[in-house]
Amino acid sequence: MTSSSSSSVQQAREALGKRLREIRMDSGLTARALACRGGWHESKCSRIENGRTAASDDDLRVWALHCDAEEQLADLIATARNINGAYVEWRRMERSGLRRAQESVLPLWERTRNFRAYSSWLIPGPFQTRAYIEALLTAIRDRRALPDDLEAAVQVRVDKQRILYSGPHRFAVLLEESVLRHRIGGADTMAGQLGHLLSVATLPNVSLGVIPLTADRTVLWPVEDFWIFDEAQVNVELVSAFLTITQPHEIGMYARTFAELADLAVYGAPARVLITSAIDSLR
Repeated sequence: MTSSSSSSVQQAREALGKRLREIRMDSGLTARALACRGGWHESKCSRIENGRTAASDDDLRVWALHCDAEEQLADLIATARNINGAYVEWRRMERSGLRRAQESVLPLWERTRNFRAYSSWLIPGPFQTRAYIEALLTAIRDRRALPDDLEAAVQVRVDKQRILYSGPHRFAVLLEESVLRHRIGGADTMAGQLGHLLSVATLPNVSLGVIPLTADRTVLWPVEDFWIFDEAQVNVELVSAFLTITQPHEIGMYARTFAELADLAVYGAPARVLITSAIDSLR
C-alpha cells in the first residue's frame, strides 16, 4: 500500500474509532467494562478507538449489542468494509495494464439493475464508440506510462456494452452540456460519438438528460463524476484514484445529488437539440 492510500485508510480508521468511542460513552460503559462484556483483552477497545486495530464485523456486532446501538450496526459494518477497499490508486489498479482494470468491474455491472450516472467530463463508458474508447485509453496509457494492452482493454469495454441491449438493466444518465463540447479523438471521432449518443438515447431502457450551460447553478454546481449501482454502492473516479463508497448514508447523499441534478437537465427533443448543436459546431 502506498503512503498516500495508507494515510487515507488510517484517517478513515481513526474516524471510525472516534465514532465507536462516542457510541460507547453514550451508553455509559467504560472501555474496560465493554471489553469485559465482549470477552476481549482490556486494551482492545483502546486499540480500536485509536485506529491501531481494525474492527472486524464480529467486533462491531459486539460493540453495537452491548452499547445499545444495534440500529447503527449496518452502517458501522459498511464503514469498516469500505475503509480498506474504498481508495485504490490507479497505478495500483492498472499496474499490469488497462485490461485488468476494465475487467474488474464486470461482475458489478452484470448484477446491477438500475444504473445512475452523472458526468461533467466525458461520455459515460456504455455510451462510448470504439473510436472514442481508443482515444481515451490511449491517452491514459501514455499519460500513466502503462503496459501496452490497449487493444484488449478496448475490446473489454466494447464487450461490456452488451448490458445496454440485454437483460433487465436500466440507465439514467446525466451529462453537463460541456461534455458534448470536449473534443476527444478529434472532430471526426467526436461527431461519430455524438451521433451514437443520439441513437443510444432512443433505447427504451435509457433516460438521457443534458444539463444546459444556461442552467441556474446557484443551488448545485457541477460535481465529480459518479456512478450509482442500485442502492449498493457509488463509484467515483478521481485524478489519482478510484473511490468506492458503500456507506448507506453516503450513497443516499449521492442519490439526492443525482435527483437535484436531474431537475436541472432537459430531456427528449431539447436534449437532442443540444447534442445536434454540438455536432454542428464540429463542422
